[in-house]
Amino acid sequence: MLSISFLDLAHNAINSIGFLKGNLWFFAGVIFFAFVAHFIPEPTLAPGSDTKRKKDDDEGGKDIMKKHRRQVLFSGIITAIGISLHNFPEGMAVFLGSIKGLRVGLNLALAIALHNIPEGIAVALPVYFATQSKWQAFKLATLSGFAEPLGVVIVAYLFPSSLSPEILEGLLGSVGGIMAFLTLHEMLPLAFDYAGQKQAVKVVFLGMACMSASLYFLEISLPEDLSL
Repeated sequence: MLSISFLDLAHNAINSIGFLKGNLWFFAGVIFFAFVAHFIPEPTLAPGSDTKRKKDDDEGGKDIMKKHRRQVLFSGIITAIGISLHNFPEGMAVFLGSIKGLRVGLNLALAIALHNIPEGIAVALPVYFATQSKWQAFKLATLSGFAEPLGVVIVAYLFPSSLSPEILEGLLGSVGGIMAFLTLHEMLPLAFDYAGQKQAVKVVFLGMACMSASLYFLEISLPEDLSL
């Protein structure tokens, strides 16, 4: 998600609409999502969700574990919202690519589908850890993916045929700010707590490398006149 935020979305916005406007859109996204996250209530776990776990004699240990699970569930919900906002313009991209031709549309849809796998994992894993429910994890990850067909509907029926490229690039820059805030505020602190700083940093760079490769294959699947 850091790779997408800084090396793709923010980078393209700055190159397309200028340094000042690109940064203004980026930090507008940061402020917007910080405001949204502040008003999202912390989730509570179902009373029966601990019945399958072994009883611990140390009640203090139970309370700490419940607190950790609530934090992870909250992180999963915030991540799902951020990924949904990111998926929305990807649906637009598939629609525009399909207009160019069936082959382009199919290639782009396949590339974005592969690109969405690590994003779905980022949503599902914390939810599964917190709830111990594969169904809840699958449901939330699937719901976050519904933003892509919604993007198709919006661009096909609600927007005029000539959508301002500057506005679209600015919105994508804002999505980059949202994802950067989400990663640094929610995901990295949890990674440091559960995996340790050194291990977490190693995996961060591994994830950035994998996502950069995903973006590269997505880029080469597009025709020259339909760039990311």
